Amino acid sequence: MTKLKVKSGDLVRVIAGDHKGEEGKILTIQREKNKAIVEGVNMVSKHTKPSATNPQGGIVKKEAAIHISNLSLIDPKSKEATKVGYKQEGDKKVRFSKKSNQVL
Repeated sequence: MTKLKVKSGDLVRVIAGDHKGEEGKILTIQREKNKAIVEGVNMVSKHTKPSATNPQGGIVKKEAAIHISNLSLIDPKSKEATKVGYKQEGDKKVRFSKKSNQVL
């Protein structure tokens, strides 16, 4: 399994594909598939049958997964896409933005 440089709750920008340039917060990460679900990005229509939880049924809009390689973390200081590095601070290993050298 590869090391993922993004976590749930990170603000990311899509850098490739149909949704290039869109930004959102990571809701969940699927480590086995190397994919993430980003809030408000890659919306798909899902047809649902009426059920006890959704008695009306119909068409529901929801987010679909995007491959991690198509996402870039947004630097909190400069609000631009940045790479992520790791460094040792005391006993902890922390992530930092390579653009602004700020701990994430």
